[in-house]
Amino acid sequence: MKCGFVSIIGRPNVGKSTLLNQILGQKIVIATDKAQTTRKRIKGILSEKDYQIIFVDTPGVHRPLNKLGEFLLDEAKISVPDADLVLFLVDGSEPAGKGDKWIVENILKNIQIPVILVMNKLDKLKNIQKVEENLISYKTLFEYNVPIVRISAKTGRNKDTLLSNIIKKLPDGEKLYPDDVVTEESMRSVTEEIIREKILINTQDEIPHSVAIKVNQYEEKDDIDKIYAAIYCETKSQKGILIGKGGSLLKIIGTQAREELEKIVEKKVFLGLEVKVEKNWRKKDNLLKEFGYITEKE
Repeated sequence: MKCGFVSIIGRPNVGKSTLLNQILGQKIVIATDKAQTTRKRIKGILSEKDYQIIFVDTPGVHRPLNKLGEFLLDEAKISVPDADLVLFLVDGSEPAGKGDKWIVENILKNIQIPVILVMNKLDKLKNIQKVEENLISYKTLFEYNVPIVRISAKTGRNKDTLLSNIIKKLPDGEKLYPDDVVTEESMRSVTEEIIREKILINTQDEIPHSVAIKVNQYEEKDDIDKIYAAIYCETKSQKGILIGKGGSLLKIIGTQAREELEKIVEKKVFLGLEVKVEKNWRKKDNLLKEFGYITEKE
């Protein structure tokens, strides 16, 4: 029996959450084309007869601009030392950039943990020579030979090849979770992430990065779950945009989130949303803690 922890790290927008959802065969983490979609470490658990893999999805690594950014970077860094294997996911349609180099030099360089370089988005390139040039640019970031797997997180191409490479690197051990457990996330946390995803999808510019969600009440009944949540933003103008003319955008966000939640809990959901302003919440420790953006450090 093989069992171990696999940390997925990489720059923003390389497809980490999409890959995890693809591997698990179901959506447990939100995924959009916007940076900072993932803000917290989220575990996804794949259980089969002969192995159990506990994947840890992490925020995209980038230079922090505020305390929230520092939290996101810490979330990625903390996931590595406790892992049995690291998947360094890169956008293979582009050559290695400064962000990739920073990750290797500051997070992966001196660790005693095996690393697999996973090249995603190669389906965007038709030129085989360009693919090989990009591959070499990533290989040269390392001072040692690193295994390379080419995949498409979106379509699942080569997913089985990636899994077989992961399993080879895992230690022997008994399963840590029951077979029917796919994530440790609570429904409160899932709800907050789904609401934030719908905001990411339906807004632009600074709005997606300026919001935090807090579920204030979650009441479970046999026939319906009643949920009351607040959307926090940083300015009155952002609040106006989130609400929309006559409450139109807030209604769209609420409807989309409710419909997805109903699929998860398999019953009716009442979702009550309100929008509040908390100026500069991304820079304030007390508010970051209230919204769950505090890294637990050993």
